[in-house]
Amino acid sequence: MQTSTRDRIVVATARLLQRQGYVGTGIKQIASESQATLGSIYHFFPGGKEAVAVAAIRYSAQEFAALLGEALDSESDPAEAVLSCTRQLAAGLKESGWVDGCPVTAAALETLGTESDLQQVCADALNGWERLVRDKLLGCGFPAEDARELAITVISAMEGAEVTAQVNRSEEPLLAAGRQLARLVRSYGVDAPGN
Repeated sequence: MQTSTRDRIVVATARLLQRQGYVGTGIKQIASESQATLGSIYHFFPGGKEAVAVAAIRYSAQEFAALLGEALDSESDPAEAVLSCTRQLAAGLKESGWVDGCPVTAAALETLGTESDLQQVCADALNGWERLVRDKLLGCGFPAEDARELAITVISAMEGAEVTAQVNRSEEPLLAAGRQLARLVRSYGVDAPGN
């Protein structure tokens, strides 16, 4: 299947952001990596680098949402579902040689203090992931406020653990976070459906 030029630009930008952040990614490098001309980039993204990055973050957010949703759906027990997700993240990060971290976190940290489209799309991504976790918890019988706060905690801990795993070149921060998050989820004493 032939990938459109616009899609190649978005995917290449997502990978570059993942590996080197927003500041470290240049428009010429995006052109080279996506095998597109600068003219094509500006045709599809008249706003330049930030507009391409916004599209790339949206793409990455959907990509992670799919992985997160799959991990959450793989287990009826919400604690095991969270643990499954951290294991998958750890394995993927190790497989990438510790370079394929979260492009949302990288872009968000580099643009803190700005009221930009890039900051907003990063916030939207994190909030969307929290909703996925919250919905899993709600579906397992957690009270609404507990589900909301636990979801925020789960996503925040996973994002921090992923950065720590990258820096230390070790799966252990993600695996430890997963074990502790699972323990926290279990501490609420809510049984998974069917248990």
